[in-house]
Amino acid sequence: MKSSVFLAVVAAVALPGAIWAQDRVDVTLDAAKPGARIDRRIFGQFAEHLGEGIYGGIWVGKDSSIPHTRGIRNDVVAALKAIKVPVVRWPGGCFADEYHWRRGIGEKRQPMMNANWGGVVEPNTFGTDEFMDFAQQIGAEAYISVNVGSGTPGEAAEWLEYMTASTEDALGAERAKNGHAAPYKVPFVGLGNESWDCGGGMSADFYVSQMKLHARFVRNYNPDQPMQRIAVGPNGGDTAYTEAVMKAYQGHSWAWSIEGLSLHSYTHGGWPPSYKATGFDEKAYAALLKDTLSMEELVTTHSAIMDKYDPEKKVALVVDEWGSWLAPTPGTNPGFLMQQNSQRDAIIAGLNLNIFARHADRVRMANIAQMVNVLQAMILTDKERMLLTPTYHVFRMYLPFQDATLLPVAFEAGRYQHGEVTLPRLDAMAAKGADGKVYLSLINLDPNRPADIDVAALGFKVKSASGETLAAAKFDAINTFEAPNTVMPKSLTTKVSNGKAVVRLAPASVTVLALNP
Repeated sequence: MKSSVFLAVVAAVALPGAIWAQDRVDVTLDAAKPGARIDRRIFGQFAEHLGEGIYGGIWVGKDSSIPHTRGIRNDVVAALKAIKVPVVRWPGGCFADEYHWRRGIGEKRQPMMNANWGGVVEPNTFGTDEFMDFAQQIGAEAYISVNVGSGTPGEAAEWLEYMTASTEDALGAERAKNGHAAPYKVPFVGLGNESWDCGGGMSADFYVSQMKLHARFVRNYNPDQPMQRIAVGPNGGDTAYTEAVMKAYQGHSWAWSIEGLSLHSYTHGGWPPSYKATGFDEKAYAALLKDTLSMEELVTTHSAIMDKYDPEKKVALVVDEWGSWLAPTPGTNPGFLMQQNSQRDAIIAGLNLNIFARHADRVRMANIAQMVNVLQAMILTDKERMLLTPTYHVFRMYLPFQDATLLPVAFEAGRYQHGEVTLPRLDAMAAKGADGKVYLSLINLDPNRPADIDVAALGFKVKSASGETLAAAKFDAINTFEAPNTVMPKSLTTKVSNGKAVVRLAPASVTVLALNP
């Protein structure tokens, strides 16, 4: 399935432009050939102690005039519940490998300098118990990143003991004293973060030695919640960590194991990130979409290495940092990584999610960076005000794909070209939802031409169709606090003719259709 779609895209890019003069595209999905389950956790989120991602974005404090529950913003919680956030990664990121959890529990918190992000004081008022409260409020699972860089296996082990042990245990009793008698559920633990870079600049072999220690001793004591351990994996296309970690996994003993390997890859168009978040031209639009589509090759490359050592696909590929990383908003602290969020970012989100879904047999969790006010955020806040970004709307539109079953889809992707950049014009992904309906994602990358689509299904005849589309007057359109609804999903006009759904995709748009037999 994945290879057929990918080859269709590649072939479309390679053929002469004259062939693609027509605007009508046939898309055919096969409901009789179900594939892998699209794990709802590929729609996961990431919240790091960075800029206003936590303070002001999630946490306003128990004395705030902004409506809150135990210091956590009610409006942000409601918005995140609406998109059914499945899992949240915390506390970082680079911050995680300098985070010492004891500073963030109990009545007397111990501030620290946030040396990674802005050089500001981290008050530690939002710590373990506050994060677990937040995750519970939005209905998400916790993905905890432990400190492998500047911490010790013992410190990480005691943190998990604090979170998951019964009150008969001293650390469990301390948790109860801090207000939570029942053990927390911690389904996922990350064994370090970017150990090849900000997490310690470790060679792959050195990291493997540290990983084994943490995989052995960082235990979960809550029998009601099995825990999966996620090792640090590759930085983009570098395969050194993938090879070393997976080779070690192949020979692991009873004493330790892992259940996931992380992958970090951002859309930035070149380091350091310099592409503007607003007011950009078509050249910048095309360049960043091209960078985004490289995720397909990355996932394919690293999955092939994992297959070599783990042919049964027991270890998940976890893309726990992805998204657009652009130049920070002018006038803000550059270390806060604040950026606006445009229609282009919505397309970037849709393309990545489609890629992850097409590789659902191996990619079983992903965490966009980041949730609030940082990088490609779902939500932006300004004191008491809050707005939803175009990326948020894509996640809301994609709700039917959570735990859906992937279906093969065939189409001629066509070609969109600007200057020296040539891209497929169309991207598509189909699945059978948990509700029994068939859903189809359609992305028109071309910012200049609409696309007329005829959708047919093998296995049933389409009798009716409905859907939503996210489009804008310009590909750099954004939502602001003064105009928060500039980019909003709208119902899509559809008709059915001869058993096919007929739709027109706006330029630079993301569309989700529901097909009814």
